This record gives sequence, C-alpha cells and structure tokens, in this order.
Amino acid sequence: MFRKVLVANRGEIAVRIIRACRELGIRTVAVFSDADRQSLHVRYADEAYCLGAAPSRESYLRADKIIEIAKVCHCQAIHPGYGFLAERADFALACQDAGLNFIGPRPSAIAAMGDKAVARATVSRAGVAVVPGTEGEGALSDEDLLALAPKIGFPLLVKATAGGGGKGMRQVNSLEEMPSLLQSARREAESSFGDGNVYLEKLVDGARHIEFQILADDQGNVIHLGERECSLQRRHQKLLEESPSAFVGEDDALRQAMGAVAVRAAQAVEYINAGTIEFLVDHKKQYYFLEMNTRLQVEHPVTEWVTGVDIVKEQIHIAQGKPLHYHQRDVSLKGWAIECRINAEDPYQHFMPSIGKITHMTLPSGPGVRVDTGVYPGCEISPFYDSLISKLIVWGKTREEAILRMRQALDEYKIVGVRTNISFHQSLLHSPEFMRGQFDTHFVEEKFNLDKANDGKDYHPEIAAMIATLVTNRQAQQAAQFVQQKPRNTSHWKWLNRREWQRR
Repeated sequence: MFRKVLVANRGEIAVRIIRACRELGIRTVAVFSDADRQSLHVRYADEAYCLGAAPSRESYLRADKIIEIAKVCHCQAIHPGYGFLAERADFALACQDAGLNFIGPRPSAIAAMGDKAVARATVSRAGVAVVPGTEGEGALSDEDLLALAPKIGFPLLVKATAGGGGKGMRQVNSLEEMPSLLQSARREAESSFGDGNVYLEKLVDGARHIEFQILADDQGNVIHLGERECSLQRRHQKLLEESPSAFVGEDDALRQAMGAVAVRAAQAVEYINAGTIEFLVDHKKQYYFLEMNTRLQVEHPVTEWVTGVDIVKEQIHIAQGKPLHYHQRDVSLKGWAIECRINAEDPYQHFMPSIGKITHMTLPSGPGVRVDTGVYPGCEISPFYDSLISKLIVWGKTREEAILRMRQALDEYKIVGVRTNISFHQSLLHSPEFMRGQFDTHFVEEKFNLDKANDGKDYHPEIAAMIATLVTNRQAQQAAQFVQQKPRNTSHWKWLNRREWQRR
C-alpha cells in the first residue's frame, strides 16, 4: 500500500491525481516551478517543493531533481500525469532504479509504444493495420525523410515520435515546403519532450479520430472502456471530446472489433496500467492504428462518466500490484458525456494565447456537470506552459441532453482577466454539423466559421465583457443594499381617514 505519492506534474491533472490519492488515504507531494508557486495543486498537496525556474526544462523536465525530492520525502511512488515526463521510458526506468514505483506502464512498453515509429512497427507485426508512412524503427535524418516523402504521397504529416498532444506535428502539402516544416517540428518536439526525432505519416482525408481507453494489470488482464470521439481539433490539438462516438453510434459490431484490436495492440507489448489506442477511421468505417498514448489522457473524464470507472484510482491500484476491479463483461456505456477544453486564448484573434491574472471566475454547477481545473481567482496564466485553464465535462442520458447541458454550463461559466475560448465552444455546440455528428478532423479549421456561427451579428467580445462586468457589479451592489422600512408604511390618505374617525 502506498503511503505517499509524488505528483510530477502541474495544473488540473495534478489536482485530479491529488484528489484520487486523498480518497484512497494516500498523502501527496507536489512539485512546482517559480511560476507555479501559488498554483492550486501546490495548495492541495500535503507537501510541496520547488523544482526551479519557470521553463519546463529547468523544472518539470528535471527527472533527477523530481526523483531526489521523492526519496527525501519517503514517497513510495511517482505519478507523472500527462505530458512532461509521462512518456519517457528513461524516467520510468530511473524511478525503478531509485526504488520508486512508477504509476504507469513498464519502461519497455513506453519505449515500444511511446515512440510512435516503433509502435507502428510493433502493432503491424501483431497484425494491426496502420496508416501508411515511414516504416521501421530508429531515427531518420531529414535527408531520409525527404527521400521517402514522395513514395508516401502528399499531403502527409510530420509527427514527433515522442509525446503527443499535437506537439511537433506539421502538415506538409509539397516537397518544397517540407525542409522548413521538418525543422520546425523537430524544434517543437525537442522543446516539449526533450526528443526531436520525427517520422512521416500519410494524411487520411475526411477521417475521424476515435480512441479506445485501455486498462491492464500485471496478471494478464486487459480490458477496454469503450471509445472516445476526438475529431474536433485545431492544429492537431483536441478541443472537444465525447463518449461514445456519434459516428460509431449503435454499430456495436464496429465498437467491439475496434476494442478487440486495441486490446491486442496492448498485449503485443505486455502493457500494464492505463493507456489509449488511437485510430483514424475513414468514411467507409475502415480503421487504422494511429498511435498509443502510454499515459493518462486529458479527455479521460468522459470515459469515467459513461463507464463509472475511476481511471486514476485504477492506475494506483494496478501500480500496487492489485488486479483490475473490472472484467470486460462488466463494462457498459451508460448515457453520453462531452468535454470542452477551456483554454486561455482568443478565438477571434486566431486563438492567440492570452496571459494575465484571473480576477474573477464563476464555475458552472448542477446535475451532470463536472469542472476539472487547476486555477482560482488571483492565479496568473503564464506563457511558459500550455493554455489549458480547465476541462468542463457534462453527462446526459442522451447526446441531445448532454449538448443542452453543456450549452447551459458554458453560459454559466465566467472568467474575467484573460480571454478564453468559451465563446468558440458555445458557437460550436450550436452548429448544425456538430448537432448531427457530421464532422471530421478538419472540420474546425476548414468548415467551421466562428463569425458565421454567430449568425453574422456584429459581436465585439470587449464590449460584451464590459457590459457583463457592469451588470455583475450592479447586481452585487443591489444584493448588498439593505432598504429600511419607513416609519410610516401607509399612505397619507389612510392617515387622514384615521384622524377623521378619531375626531368623531
């Protein structure tokens, strides 16, 4: 049994892990950079220690310092969350060498599936269809990739072999533009994951991005928790996810077939703990293995809501050597869940990141509403990390009810101090294509127009923000006012009539 766990991450996912540990009676240790000294995860943890300066390479990517803190604090395990060191096989191995449990897969599985090029080769040998691209394992030079690109065909994607979340990914439409995009992708991958290696993959036009959540213990039990629809993306960054998928719908045969392939892919590397198998599915419902994320996903709450499985708790149980609490026959999808990623960015200015202090925040609430966040009023949104403020998740008995509930929750959600993409989500949920479930991975960038979605109204977010601030201030003043009752609470005519009666 773990008595103390170090959470090697920040923001909402650190808070999420700390809450799961609290429910299990496990003490927690937080780590933070200079920029995150006042962050929510620091306040929630039982202990907190500074890693260093704000840049991630000087703080959250300092594996040696994180392990040192864990040992000094007498932790039994480290949970990496997602991003940063979560998919680094060398970090998982270093934890083992230090006598610490890594709450995640074995280093060998991370190496095999965390490296996207190796993962493609591994599952291909297991008989799983993959998207056409650069085959084989190992690093390829720019010259190698430029020579292979015409054989794959354009358009194609340059993708980082390490990490995920759209970092180190570029779409290439011609050989002429490829050299500069290769360098750009390598720089971003090196900055985000400490690994600049990339590979090539054919761009499947009009595809849906559908993924399956996997859980596996060290006794050979592997199950999937159904699918998540993640097709609504911008620059390969997911914006909205839902479970189940409207595209899969009632096609249970397709769901079971894809789930079986996901389980087989995990078994190919003797996978343990939580992971995600991602697929691209074309309009004919032909599916191809895309990659495996050997970590907890940002969008895991939608799966938790429709299955009733606490994925973070299961991760901790598995890391302690316990068997899964569930068999495949126990898993069923009940209702519908939708997640909107609330980011600090301006959708009316090409989603430019917004930094500053959050001066006011009103969170939505009510039945079927969940908010996972790592900020509070007074928090600073810094330029050093991604722009995610929170995840807004709702559940409904049907997709229609979930959409209506999400619209209401977005209307209630108020953040003042930085710009957010709440208005984008509001427009997206009112678009006919979304309501019909007719979209693909290019919908947001190529077919969705935020201005048209607002019915062509002359909408100025600055004016709207000022009006909302004035209204909120006026309501607060009215609520604080106490109106005294007048000494004479009847009309003058009644008083005059009383005097006449008294005279008589």
